[in-house]
Amino acid sequence: MPNQAINEPDSSLKLKSLYEGFRDAGTIRALAARISSAAINLSEPLYIMEVCGGHTHTIMKYGLLGLIPDNVKFIHGPGCPVCVMPKERIDQAIALAKMDDVILLTLGDMIRVPGSKGSLAQARASGADVRPLYDPLDALAIARDNPDKTVVFFAIGFETSTPMTAVLLQQSERAALPNLLFHINHVLVPPAIDAVMAEPATKVNAFIGPAHVSVISGAKIYRRAAEVHHTPVVVSGFEPVDVMESILRLVELKNHAESVVEVQYSRAVSEEGNLTAQALVDEYFEVRDSFRWRGLGPIPQSALKLKDKYAHRDAEIHFGGRLPVAEIDDHKACQCGDILRGLANPMDCKVFGRGCTPQTPLGSCMVSSEGACNAYYRYHGVQHVD
Repeated sequence: MPNQAINEPDSSLKLKSLYEGFRDAGTIRALAARISSAAINLSEPLYIMEVCGGHTHTIMKYGLLGLIPDNVKFIHGPGCPVCVMPKERIDQAIALAKMDDVILLTLGDMIRVPGSKGSLAQARASGADVRPLYDPLDALAIARDNPDKTVVFFAIGFETSTPMTAVLLQQSERAALPNLLFHINHVLVPPAIDAVMAEPATKVNAFIGPAHVSVISGAKIYRRAAEVHHTPVVVSGFEPVDVMESILRLVELKNHAESVVEVQYSRAVSEEGNLTAQALVDEYFEVRDSFRWRGLGPIPQSALKLKDKYAHRDAEIHFGGRLPVAEIDDHKACQCGDILRGLANPMDCKVFGRGCTPQTPLGSCMVSSEGACNAYYRYHGVQHVD
């Protein structure tokens, strides 16, 4: 019998197939030439909002701004889950972390986002038990190893990360871990698009749809943007060739006055998405009446909460009136709110790169690895592809 390891494709080769060839400088320049040619026929400037911060970083890292014509412009959107977290929710996380016998768990950059009186990182430095996770399922072992503690998972993210929280909920129920609670801050992309388009001063007239969100939810969630707001949407992968192909298609759609949804990232995204993941999310979550977004304000039906069936896991219910609820806006010098609404560019902010840096952030857009300010700080001035 042949050696199975020889006949099975290497997992790294599978992964490589997702980006191999999508960073080729010649291909990128050829697409840039086609975009410039097609853009001559635009009847008005094309203002493309890339909703996801991952696309912002691709645009900046590979110098794509310098490859497109002046009548095609990028507007950076609110698709960074860390960036849109309002200060009062962070204050709640800090309050939980400072309580006796509580372990506060969350993901990545969240511990550095400033609330009204500091960050979770500062709370940890002061003695609070705050632990960043790379894998949410690590919460199970932490809860199991600390039966005398209340372990709270501060869950964040868009449709992309919600299924993992649902899996953690499922596993915590099966393992009968009563000390593992959840503070849910999962938000939804389509209502954020509605909020952007409701802004009277918006110039957005096309969207690059998020890739990872779309893998879960499917391209179908952007139909409203196309039909109601009359904006074409192209769901794009994260590689520079992906983004350039998506820009070209948006220019072509605009030239033909077509407001439709298309999928450039067809190697991973379908119309319907991952139905298994969607069913899992539906088992544990329901839509909140409203959720306040940092920079965007309250948006109706834009976030999720635990269903009543799982109220025994809800940290907001368990800790009741012990959590702060006062709504707190950003520092007056910070323009993160305007950036998230697509009304300003990071370079417009007077404290950008001065009082506000990734090491000393005033606003959430500078903290997150997906934030627009972080991308400009790291890559501004890149004028070419390698």
